[in-house]
Amino acid sequence: MDKKPFKSLLGKQVVTKEGKKLGIVKDITFETRTGELIHVVLKDLTTYTANLSLERTSNKEALVPYNSVIAVGDFVVVSEEDLL
Repeated sequence: MDKKPFKSLLGKQVVTKEGKKLGIVKDITFETRTGELIHVVLKDLTTYTANLSLERTSNKEALVPYNSVIAVGDFVVVSEEDLL
């Protein structure tokens, strides 16, 4: 996958490859030593996302594992199988 500048992901809509909207990218967490991306932090969650058993931040934002991201374009596309 293309290494896009981190800032280009912020504010993008996150959708599953089936087209279900999950929320908006608020932030990305990463391992400081290696720079490995760990989670995409979502805000403005949809009701669909609320029903997924995703990890949450203390502010109730959803954490999507970065390895579930399959494409970045106008949207950030994630594989729903990798979220479960």
